[in-house]
Amino acid sequence: MPTDKRHATPHFLAWARLLRAHKVLLEKVQADLSAADLPPLEWYDLLLELDMAEGNRLRLYDLGQRMVLSRSNLTRLCDRLEKEGLISREQCAEDRRGLFAALTQKGAELRRAMWPIYKRSVEQHFSAHISEQEATELAAVLLRVRNAEA
Repeated sequence: MPTDKRHATPHFLAWARLLRAHKVLLEKVQADLSAADLPPLEWYDLLLELDMAEGNRLRLYDLGQRMVLSRSNLTRLCDRLEKEGLISREQCAEDRRGLFAALTQKGAELRRAMWPIYKRSVEQHFSAHISEQEATELAAVLLRVRNAEA
């Protein structure tokens, strides 16, 4: 296997491959969702975060932290999902400037409809290429890196 001279250390080579794998995998998952006439993966991610949250709602700030989106991108995404009736926005009683994004029944139904395609895509493009032990190790390494930066 040729060495990538731009990344002379194992750490930079791993970093570059992580970024490239992330890009390729996201493109494949998105293509599978699109082929099933389903909305973008970002919609699923946002709906899932709300579905998992207590009361099926989160403050927009907290949602943004979990989604790793810029504030403007999160606002645009929420605008689109609200227009489609998948989420609603609610005022925060404790802080009138704060807003919650809340999952609607229609949003929960769409997330459930997207799940089988998303799951199959991840299994095909990711899980099929690594063992359970490798997946466990990778998950632990990535958690350690994330927690070190938190």
